[in-house]
Order: sequence, then C-alpha cells, then structure tokens
Amino acid sequence: MSKSVVVFLADGCEPLEVVAPTDVLRRGGVEVVLASIKDDLAIRAAHGVTLVADAPLSALDLTGFAMAVVPGGSVGVDNLGKNARVMAELARRMEAGEHVAAICAGPMLLARAGLLSGRAATCYPSCEEGWPADVYQAAADVFVDENLITATGPGTALPFGIQLLRTLEGDETADEVAAGMLVK
Repeated sequence: MSKSVVVFLADGCEPLEVVAPTDVLRRGGVEVVLASIKDDLAIRAAHGVTLVADAPLSALDLTGFAMAVVPGGSVGVDNLGKNARVMAELARRMEAGEHVAAICAGPMLLARAGLLSGRAATCYPSCEEGWPADVYQAAADVFVDENLITATGPGTALPFGIQLLRTLEGDETADEVAAGMLVK
C-alpha cells in the first residue's frame, strides 16, 4: 500500500508551497490529500489563486497518514493556527515522532505550540523571531531533524517536495522524480 500525506489548507496559504510538494509526491507514487480546514473545498490562497481541496479536514482520520504538511503564507498559517484539530494533530505527531513537514511561515505554528524546543528547523527569514535559542538553521534551504522537515519558502518548494519524497519513498524514487523535473 502506498504511503499517504495530508496537506492542511486554509485561506491565505501560499499556493506554490501547496502545489509543488503535492506534485512531487504524487509523481513519486505517494497519495496526497489536500485537507480544507473549512467545509468548503474552495481555498482562496494568496495572490488571488483558488485551490480546490480533496476533502474537508472534518471528514478525515488523520492517524493513517504517514506525514502532515503545513504550507506557508502568513494569513494561511494564522488561519491554520486557529484550528484546534490542526494544532492537536501537529502536537500529537511531534510527540509521537511521526513525520511533520512545514515550509515558509509554517514552522511558526510549531514554535507557537512549544514544539521546537530542543529541535532544529528553518523557515522564511524573520519568521524565526521568538523561537527557542539554537533552533533556527539560517544557512539551510531545507532542513531535516529526525521526523521534522522544514524549508524556507516558495523558492524551495520543489527541493522541499523532493525531500518529503526521499523521506517517505527513499533515494531511488526521489532521485528519479528530481531528474525528471530537473531539480538538483
């Protein structure tokens, strides 16, 4: 059975940080479910882009997913942070050592919930304000710390997706997809 990933969607999310990793993962044979935090599947992403989710979050059993992904976009991250189920799932996954991935402003949710203490992560520059000491990895575009994968922003959305695929399906699959997309 193929692995599956849930990507949390909220109005104001950064569309490139949703679409690029989703595309990479699906090319690698991973099932991706775009989960709207509202019952409406139409998501008004940043920059006037409309995305259509696969399912409302309320209809999903989150325990079966191999990974949960938090895209950035400051408005989207703020909206995700107001959703108790998203925040509870991120805390559960971090405490259980299950895969969590966040890009751009997304890691701020983990920091706000106190889930980055003793960890290492990256994010969009300036989003690390208020993080615990020694967590922020300024020199890394994509950073892996055990079960936690983080990236800096829209420009790293494809390498972020490749790393998610590498984590779930291994080097061979990730390298094959990357070569087909001309991603280094």
